[in-house]
Amino acid sequence: MSNIVILFSGQGAQKVGMAKDWVESSATARDLAHQADLTLGYSLTDIMFDGPDEELTKTSRCQPALYLHGLIALALIKERLPNLTPVAAAGLSLGEFTAHAAAGTFSFEDGLKLVARRGEFMEQACLATEGAMAALIGGDEDKVAALAKAADVDVANFNAPGQIVLSGTTAGIEAAIAQAKDYGIRRAIKLNVAGAYHSRLMQSAQDQLAAELAGVSIQPPAIPVVANYSASTVSDPADIRTTLEKQVTGSVRWTESIRKLIADGHRNFLELGPGKVVAGLVGKIDKDVTVHSIEDLASLEAATETLS
Repeated sequence: MSNIVILFSGQGAQKVGMAKDWVESSATARDLAHQADLTLGYSLTDIMFDGPDEELTKTSRCQPALYLHGLIALALIKERLPNLTPVAAAGLSLGEFTAHAAAGTFSFEDGLKLVARRGEFMEQACLATEGAMAALIGGDEDKVAALAKAADVDVANFNAPGQIVLSGTTAGIEAAIAQAKDYGIRRAIKLNVAGAYHSRLMQSAQDQLAAELAGVSIQPPAIPVVANYSASTVSDPADIRTTLEKQVTGSVRWTESIRKLIADGHRNFLELGPGKVVAGLVGKIDKDVTVHSIEDLASLEAATETLS
């Protein structure tokens, strides 16, 4: 099948044991895992395979872990299905970097270093600020935007219709939760996260990432990559740097990104990441599209059979 769009997971999808069965059974997976450990100068794979969960959950660890997992998954499905040629790519937040690596925008090593640094910068920004996030269920976008303005917080993620995330100061998020019903929002749930991702509280991380991006060799991607920040495809290296930078404090416009891909005629998606989080969101955006998910050996074999 050649008309498939590849989608990559964002932070929060990680789980202890990720990619372990692939590395134990595949030389290709072992080579990429070894390359990652060498590039980073520590054993990321030990943390991925054995945890502990508190270590893998750290922003500085889970971001490179998900990047590596996604690219191993892609390498393994391509190995089994040499005729599978993705036609476009996208990723949820951190997953946008994995999508660019898959599209050849930058090398595996450069992308890995970028996401490792991005994770470190975001972790530092979390420690330096008092931030929080809240998931809003059952509210429309205009009402959520009005609530965010009233509480002086930012809209972090437009994940799916009726599933939007706010991000900002702890006081602001608590105010937003308290007022949510007044704006017609069914439920507001404070998230168990380390800080205020995709908000103005991440400005220091954005500035530091911009400096890192300036030093990386970036090529026009071989297939269209949809940027979270603009919900449009980016191909010019300067635009790619800008959208990856601004994504740190900007909204993840996932609903629009998926709708753009569907409007372009794409109906078949392949999720490369743990937990089927992306598949769940895409299903809420459009229940008539098909999403195959690959997260471990069993799902890899199932997808190979279905797509061959």
